[in-house]
Amino acid sequence: MATALWIAHVTVTDEAAYGEYAKRATVAIADHKGVFLARGGAYETLEGPDRPRNVVARFPSLQAAHDCYYSDAYQEALGFAKGASQRELSIVEEIG
Repeated sequence: MATALWIAHVTVTDEAAYGEYAKRATVAIADHKGVFLARGGAYETLEGPDRPRNVVARFPSLQAAHDCYYSDAYQEALGFAKGASQRELSIVEEIG
């Protein structure tokens, strides 16, 4: 079974609210066996909108990544990110 990546590009507009999102999202992601590969840090935008926070998490499958996003815990966390950030988030299946 192929693993999958969450790839997020984020501009944070409310640090306090987004911090609460990040704390809660970390738990939801771990509960679905997600592992962070990148979380903030140095980056270079080559195309598209510049989003200074970039996050990549690996999940054991596309279904696990999907289930995490739609889980009650992640949706609750997401409530803190809405209005506190501008985001793009994709799930991408890795090639094996």
